[in-house]
Amino acid sequence: MSRGVGLRSCVVVTLLVIGSTAPAATVQNVRAWSGPEGTRVVFELSGPVEHRVFALAGPDRVVIDLPSTSAAAGLDLAEPKGSVTALRAGARPGGELRLVLELNRAAKPKTFLLPPHEEYGHRLVVDLPPAQTTPVVRRAPTPSTDHGRDIVVAIDAGHGGEDPGASGRGGTREKDVVLAIARKLATEVNAQPGMRAVLVRNGDYFVSHRKRMEIAHEAHADFFISIHADSYRSADAKGATIYVLNEKGASDEAALLLAQRENASDLIGGVSLADKDQLLARVLLDLSQSAALSASTAAGQRLIRRMSAVTAMRRREVQGAPFLVLKSPDIPSLLVETAYISNPREEASLRSAKYQSALAAALKQGIVDYFAANPPEGSSFAARPPAPPESTAPVRHVIARGETLSEIAERYRVTSASIRRTNSLRTDVLRVGQVLTIPRG
Repeated sequence: MSRGVGLRSCVVVTLLVIGSTAPAATVQNVRAWSGPEGTRVVFELSGPVEHRVFALAGPDRVVIDLPSTSAAAGLDLAEPKGSVTALRAGARPGGELRLVLELNRAAKPKTFLLPPHEEYGHRLVVDLPPAQTTPVVRRAPTPSTDHGRDIVVAIDAGHGGEDPGASGRGGTREKDVVLAIARKLATEVNAQPGMRAVLVRNGDYFVSHRKRMEIAHEAHADFFISIHADSYRSADAKGATIYVLNEKGASDEAALLLAQRENASDLIGGVSLADKDQLLARVLLDLSQSAALSASTAAGQRLIRRMSAVTAMRRREVQGAPFLVLKSPDIPSLLVETAYISNPREEASLRSAKYQSALAAALKQGIVDYFAANPPEGSSFAARPPAPPESTAPVRHVIARGETLSEIAERYRVTSASIRRTNSLRTDVLRVGQVLTIPRG
């Protein structure tokens, strides 16, 4: 009996030894994106891993060591991306895997692990921002012409890169459709006299929430709109919703800005907090945030009015939520859930170029409505009625309830007859949701 027990113990020890040397995970694939914040590399894993990362110079490279890990055959980048020119992978003693990212410039690597989500498994994310960064400072914009400056609209397409957002049953990805809508909205805004669009994301790459806010500040934006597509477990959920920052989110952001004010490079409405005492900084923040939240809500209601002409609204009133991307305390900011991508019908609409264009026209018109009633000081909207567009891009107007052809003609400084000719209208009768092309004056 004792010999049997000894043999069994020996076998168990042998199995434990074998198990301890087997790789705990495999690096199955690698993907990379490049954007304004640098380069992001994502390693797809068969399971969670531990890792160590460090940077080397001469030449510049980033090294990632993963204990008890192996690499799939042929693991490599499809092509160079951003600062990453090549990937090397090699086994080290003790079952460790070393991954080396060869760079064309120095970077400060940041890494984190992501758990499985929808179609993705475990992932190791390596962010490579530039080693040197320029502080973000918001300066007061100067007039671009004698007739006043352009109103700047920052348009943010949600998600991007490794973050696809929600997915529809037909395979539609949120990050793709919201970028398409954002680009169409930018075209609409740029065709509007006295307005200029800035796309926060103009490609398939990830931008952090705070960086999205910083881009709006760098552009001296007067307005920030973030475009998304909602999702819910029930396929019956439908409709669009507009959000502004709620009071809780505003309070949290104010506390953070106050805590960082000594080292912050940001300005609040053109006024630095760095040289202000605690009480004065608090008052300035409260005033700035109150004005921004009030403006955001007023603008949101106008966008709801326009959007309701082309799509169902889940909520007819502006909703509050603590979305980080809305936390600029000095820029009116909205987040628009354009539709439910989890609803097959609305997913089909989101993929439709016609729907995207109609929605973009409605969003633009809502923004125009807001600034026509609340023109920023020094802007062309405040100086005089907008001049005809200099570009050849058409201006489109979405008909809202109660509008007449003569009112629209007066707003755009054209004649009713020219609008009828351009749109082949036989009468002055308009229908809610109808999209008119406005001729150049």
